[in-house]
Amino acid sequence: MTAQYGVLAKYENQINVFSDYLEELPDSDEPVWILGERYNIKTEKSELLSDVRSRLWFTYRKKFSPIGGTGPCSDAGWGCMLRCGQMILGQALVCSHLGREWRWVSEGERPTEYHRILDCFLDKKDSCYSIHQMAQMGVGEGKSVGEWYGPNTVAQVLRKLALFDEWNSLAVYVAMDNTVVIEDIKKQCQQADRESRQSRPSASGESTEHGCSSRPLAWPFPQPNAQEPSSRWRPLLLVIPLRMGINSINPVYIQALKECFKMPQSCGVLGGKPNLAYYFIGYIGDELIYLDPHNTQPAVDSESGTLVDDQSYHCQRTPHMKITSLDPSVALGFFCKSEEDFDSWCNLIQQEILKKRNLRMFELVDKHPSHWPPFVPPTKPEVQTTGAEFIESTDQLFESEEEFEILNV
Repeated sequence: MTAQYGVLAKYENQINVFSDYLEELPDSDEPVWILGERYNIKTEKSELLSDVRSRLWFTYRKKFSPIGGTGPCSDAGWGCMLRCGQMILGQALVCSHLGREWRWVSEGERPTEYHRILDCFLDKKDSCYSIHQMAQMGVGEGKSVGEWYGPNTVAQVLRKLALFDEWNSLAVYVAMDNTVVIEDIKKQCQQADRESRQSRPSASGESTEHGCSSRPLAWPFPQPNAQEPSSRWRPLLLVIPLRMGINSINPVYIQALKECFKMPQSCGVLGGKPNLAYYFIGYIGDELIYLDPHNTQPAVDSESGTLVDDQSYHCQRTPHMKITSLDPSVALGFFCKSEEDFDSWCNLIQQEILKKRNLRMFELVDKHPSHWPPFVPPTKPEVQTTGAEFIESTDQLFESEEEFEILNV
């Protein structure tokens, strides 16, 4: 198995060239928008950089425990979209527990909630959103461990994994057929009692003191200190997979995409360009600002009951690219903490995107379409895989249905 994944190592240096390349943000009178916050680059640059640094930055890692027990010990070369998925979900959890205004500083104490959030993403099999859990859950989406993912596939993986995470009690809704259905979202977010809350801890489960530790592939498992929601509304991560063109982004969608970054509910965009996947967090002028997962770092040692060194989970750079270079296959992300927040987002979408554009990026409808199958709020999937489904040969590494997932070789 080691030989199968050895081919990835020789591309690592090639990939890191991109993450080390950085230009200063344009000196412009135009505002910079970062996940719903507006900045003047000439007078608020330190505040802007502090905001970017405060986002959770998940990158390739190496030397973690083998995925599935016998799989790869690094995701370098194939896990970029999975890491972007971790970042968009991490942003939703930070907004849920700490608020959009929270800022990370390199020195000093961190809130307990911050450590619990970070623990959810550590590179170990028992963290709910680890590379291990995401890669193995992806098998149910038709992806062998070691294959690249598109934005829609990683969104489906996050939707399933969130069902096992009772501490955050996050509802992940993935839009179908470019259509957001208000009735379905409210039905999912207003579930008074989740089916998973009825289960009780078993002797086979494990937990950590600081984080949400889960085992979707060996459930049932406990979620210690799970917090009952203060209201009937569960915090919502709304993901809208789109294809905004055929081989390149259709310019007619560019302004609407920019408007998404201005919304206070903005949680970023999953996407990339023909070789690479990025997590986009904002823009200035015609430049998209992103966090780049293509930087291979050693896995962080973590032990139950101890705090991890989090310096490598925050990026000190602000890379950017031309919006016209964006691959047309993307997934928009929005976070709505309350029902009022969601209603406000619906109004913004109607006013700023749907009514002002001749060609809509997506549709927003009140009722579930009659020609669709009935909507059933998701419950824990019956996971059968043991995580042993790995790629059979390295030739499969370079087959993908989405252009930006393919590396030049």
